[in-house]
Amino acid sequence: MSNFLYLFRGGDDAFDKLSQEEKQAHMEVWGAWMGGLSEKGKLLDGLPLGKDGKVVRDRGEVVTNGPFAEGAEMVGGYLIVSAKDYDEAVEISKGCPIFDYEGSFVEVREILSMEH
Repeated sequence: MSNFLYLFRGGDDAFDKLSQEEKQAHMEVWGAWMGGLSEKGKLLDGLPLGKDGKVVRDRGEVVTNGPFAEGAEMVGGYLIVSAKDYDEAVEISKGCPIFDYEGSFVEVREILSMEH
């Protein structure tokens, strides 16, 4: 088994246009999906990310407000899941509620060990 990071990109503009009731309903869909992963022992961690942040460059010499990625490039949240390989990690990601918003996508990356 390996751990995989899901980076959720896009969908923020569409989500922001929803009514409060629609937002709550969508968050319940996320909760159900993540709850199912947790019950199967697949979910290790995951949370939404704030829209604001800081970008640090040049060993801390330059600190700017950000990130300022375009809508579909903005990382809105993450999950860490356990899967036997990339194929299983990708298959798990296909159930993600982010796909309710056209143009949204999940970046799947394996988390590597620092041990040699």
